[in-house]
Amino acid sequence: MTPIRNAASCLATALSGATILGVTLLAGPAAAQGPEKVRVGLMFTLSGPSAVLGEQGRDGFLLALDALGKKLGGLDAEVVVVDDELKPDVAANKARELVKRDRVDFVVGPTFSNVLRAVVRPVADGGAFLISPNAGTSNYAGAECNPNFFVSSYQNDQVHEVLGKYAQNKGYKRLVLLAPNYQAGKDSLAGFKHSYKGEVANEMFTPLGQLDFSAELAQIAAAQPDAVFAFMPGGMGVNLVRQYRQAGLANIPFLSAFTVDESTLPAQKDAALGFFGGANWAPNLDNPQSKAFVAAYEKKYGSVPGTYAMQAYDAALMIDAAVKRAKGDLKDKDTLRAGLKAAEFQSLRGNFRIGNNHYPIQDFYLVKAAKRPDGKYETQIAEKIFSDYQDNYARECKMK
Repeated sequence: MTPIRNAASCLATALSGATILGVTLLAGPAAAQGPEKVRVGLMFTLSGPSAVLGEQGRDGFLLALDALGKKLGGLDAEVVVVDDELKPDVAANKARELVKRDRVDFVVGPTFSNVLRAVVRPVADGGAFLISPNAGTSNYAGAECNPNFFVSSYQNDQVHEVLGKYAQNKGYKRLVLLAPNYQAGKDSLAGFKHSYKGEVANEMFTPLGQLDFSAELAQIAAAQPDAVFAFMPGGMGVNLVRQYRQAGLANIPFLSAFTVDESTLPAQKDAALGFFGGANWAPNLDNPQSKAFVAAYEKKYGSVPGTYAMQAYDAALMIDAAVKRAKGDLKDKDTLRAGLKAAEFQSLRGNFRIGNNHYPIQDFYLVKAAKRPDGKYETQIAEKIFSDYQDNYARECKMK
């Protein structure tokens, strides 16, 4: 694809020291303003133990706006940020407000899949475009695909498939699987088992938000599997990794997705070193636009960005490309939709295109937790597992 703007050059001129929070909290009078402004609602989990994930998403999107001169497709951008509180009912109400009251053209979010299921209809069926920079459930990748719903991240299964494929390649015979009991957790284990054909000695689902894993770790110690696979994002992952080390289980290989990453490593520190994960990107990915993004993010926020920030940054570039294709005509939904699907921008991850179901087709990697010479922690690419990989549900989507 032809990049509409080089992300590296954009970032080189961004971040002059001014605050990026040029966020306008839209209200009823916004409806009276003309179409010369693009209105975007950012919906992330910004409170509770998982807030760090949403904060990365919010910050990644706003960093992209800085790089784009606070414009999208050449039009001034107005942004309203809302906290879904990780509560589907709260998220659904706020989604309706974004579309009906604030008259946003695009909603970017949410972080979690149970929230995604609550906001698709209010947003995508309410007249706005919904772009998920993280959650990517199987139902919307398949039979329930929606013409106004796009994903800049992945289909939930895919990252977990990376670890399943790795475990299969390593010849692990017996594994214990661990995930929270909600849609993304179910998708995670389904994804892992799609690529792993060995024995599952135990499959454990925990309440979403659980922080004490002593009972589960006791079962792992008793089972003595060849490896453990876990999906525990946010604060859940921080506690699980610490407790895993404390329980003396580090001799059992720890494979995970969204459990050991840039959102959790600052708290996990050495406890996570050497643990493997799966991802569509890592901070040490060797391309110019990614290097520029990492440098700008670290300069602005003082922390290492993870996929949550990267995918939200790309979501901004998707919108920028779509508005450009529509020549700023925000009422031309068909052209905006075609622009989102065409993805005429240079993704931070390199290879990136949108499939028929509006989910990405991209590369996936095995990554490993590491400590940099400057003392910061990050995941680093160990090997590529899948190339130009489309999810397994796209064939069920009837969109062309």
